[in-house]
Amino acid sequence: MHFHGTIWRPPYEAESLLIQATAGCTHHACKFCTLYEDLPFRFRMSPLEEIEADLREAQLWGTDPMAMLSARLQGLPRPQGPRRVFLVGANPFVLLPGRLEEIAGLIRQYLPTVETVGCFARVTDVGLKSDEELRRLRGLGYDGLTVGVETGDDEALAFMNKGYMARDIIEQAARLDGAGISYSFFYLAGVSGAGRGAEGALRSAEIFSQAHPKRVGSSMLTVFPNSQLYREIQAGNWREEGELEKLGEVKTLIENLTIPTRFETDGASNLVHVRGDLPEDRERLAGYLENLIAGADEEALRAYRVSLRHL
Repeated sequence: MHFHGTIWRPPYEAESLLIQATAGCTHHACKFCTLYEDLPFRFRMSPLEEIEADLREAQLWGTDPMAMLSARLQGLPRPQGPRRVFLVGANPFVLLPGRLEEIAGLIRQYLPTVETVGCFARVTDVGLKSDEELRRLRGLGYDGLTVGVETGDDEALAFMNKGYMARDIIEQAARLDGAGISYSFFYLAGVSGAGRGAEGALRSAEIFSQAHPKRVGSSMLTVFPNSQLYREIQAGNWREEGELEKLGEVKTLIENLTIPTRFETDGASNLVHVRGDLPEDRERLAGYLENLIAGADEEALRAYRVSLRHL
């Protein structure tokens, strides 16, 4: 299989077949991001020959004698072809519709069991496509996009150089809804800065509640020394939220989302993992976080979060 650098995927794509369609990020300018610093380039589009070779390799999954023998010895059912492909890269949905169609065609050719194709997408990637192009991509199986919106707080979006504003989140999410393409939002607790966590959560809840994400996944901001954000902190231009404020921010977001959605904090950067369905689990999740905040020690939490950087 062809992969470049560290491979990132959402926790809920654990059972998906990972195929590299791009490497790096077309934006590559968010002040907090260091995810693709290990690559010798900003962005690379995988040649179709590489994608086809990887699909041919994946095709062996259901016919490989060793895989079948292993399953038999473990009393497991015979390996079946994958049902879902997740295209890796920071934002493969930026690719031109024709390119995405070609990739879908190759997937259908080599892995006919695949029902849907997902990937990471920037808000701006959706805006590059017409409504008709989005509908055509949905017809080819593209569904379940993961959109790293980070926040609905315009002040934070501008400072972090995300390249879009809150109104764009609403607009492009509505266009995905119109095309029948489901999506999940990633929220980044801590991105609004010290003293603004609750405000950022309230603004985000207001924006997210005007969309229809099937899932809101929350992660916690970690500031790495090689990030532009770290340099902003050293220059006195921004202050990082404490760990208790981040937990309170997540609680505020949960309490103020008014849409039915799945809420999860499953990423490795989170202090705690909470998951449930809103609105039915709202009181349980908020109560758990409230009790945790009441009995937690800021310094102990910070030390634990520092240790997560080395996992």
